[in-house]
Amino acid sequence: MTIEFKHILGFFLIYTQVLFSQQEPVKFGGNAQGSTYHITYFDEKNRNFQSEIEQILLDFDNSLSTYIPNSIISRINSNQKNVEVDKYFIACFNKAKEVWKNTDGAFDPTVYPLVNAWGFGPGKKQKIEKFKIDSILKFVGFQLITLKGNKIKKKDPRVALDFNAFAQGYAVDVVSDFLISKQISAFIVEIGGEVYARGTKPNGNKWTVGIEKPIDNKESENPLKAIAKLEDMALATSGNYRRFIIEDGVKYAHHIDPKTGYPTKNNLLSASIFSKECITADANATGVLVMGLEKAKVFLEKHPELQAYLIYSDEKGNYKVFETSGLKSIVAEAEE
Repeated sequence: MTIEFKHILGFFLIYTQVLFSQQEPVKFGGNAQGSTYHITYFDEKNRNFQSEIEQILLDFDNSLSTYIPNSIISRINSNQKNVEVDKYFIACFNKAKEVWKNTDGAFDPTVYPLVNAWGFGPGKKQKIEKFKIDSILKFVGFQLITLKGNKIKKKDPRVALDFNAFAQGYAVDVVSDFLISKQISAFIVEIGGEVYARGTKPNGNKWTVGIEKPIDNKESENPLKAIAKLEDMALATSGNYRRFIIEDGVKYAHHIDPKTGYPTKNNLLSASIFSKECITADANATGVLVMGLEKAKVFLEKHPELQAYLIYSDEKGNYKVFETSGLKSIVAEAEE
């Protein structure tokens, strides 16, 4: 009887694996956070969680979007009284403080007034003059704001926060946690280009994601520079080739250096960071891009929990790549 049961159980497991490997994935996508999202997962029950996930993203925006006047972060920035923050805000604030310390201030969400002044936020672009930048810098600095319980305290009322540099990465984590709570073990979540992949496809293949060439292009996708194969890993890329302005013939990228008040100027064109969490990857990708190549190398040496694929230009304007040793089996150059 026991032998027969084992044979039946073994047949059932083999049948289930074959059935699962032949199963079509659940796929859907849409608009979110000023960009798009795409989700693919395998589910034996073939459940579709699009409505639940879009509600999560809506709740997320109502907490963290600076483009929504009544969001929690907008109410804090406008100094409304007795604003209580939620779990999304707290997670972002704590991660921001961690990365701010680790990057020696290269990543700083209090650059929001500068982001607006340069025309990269919801506020009206200002005429850029040195005295104006210097005056704004007086209330830029993460040391000027603290979180006590579920309330924010500012040392200067003009301090304002912008989590947009890594909010999409955190949204990827939040959606991924939801799918895991539903016992989904094989999925990929992409929001605004930031990605987390869990498990492998039923055929055993890892999830494949492209890293673009950093060609100035606001409208469409660029050719791929590299291909990454992900399993239980997040990937986030920051670059200066999507959001920028041209003023008096000079290109200004949207990444603001919190120490100078001006958009970053270095030869680092894009920073792709790999981590176990997308919020960590996204925040550090911004910090690394602001640092520039040489400082980034030193930083990454101190943080082996992060892997990086950095594209930069040499003196002749040619693309060059620096990648950390942990990516040898994960990233390959894309075919031309």
